[in-house]
Amino acid sequence: MPFEWINQNYGVKAEVGLRVIVDGKPGIIAKDCGNYLGVNFDEDKPGVIRNCHPTWKVEYLEMGKIRPMTAGQKRYQEFLNADWFDGNFAQWLGVDSESRDRREFAKRYGY
Repeated sequence: MPFEWINQNYGVKAEVGLRVIVDGKPGIIAKDCGNYLGVNFDEDKPGVIRNCHPTWKVEYLEMGKIRPMTAGQKRYQEFLNADWFDGNFAQWLGVDSESRDRREFAKRYGY
């Protein structure tokens, strides 16, 4: 069960989707990071998770909504998770010069 260790050992009620203020910065708990809360701060892009200690300057608030990652962030995460792919991010997206040349050739000669 997520946050079971944190809740038992620190006496808090942490859960995914709970709004928090950590050291004066508002955010939302987005992930159980073992001994830490995974917080997406309002000032960060969606999907950026920062580890925060469950009791260090944390104020627990009401439930909120986790902002989804942008399309670009999802593509980059897919690239990072694709351990079978042996190339760079531009090659993954198909925007490197070799891929561009291949598309231009195909377009020019009707492939």
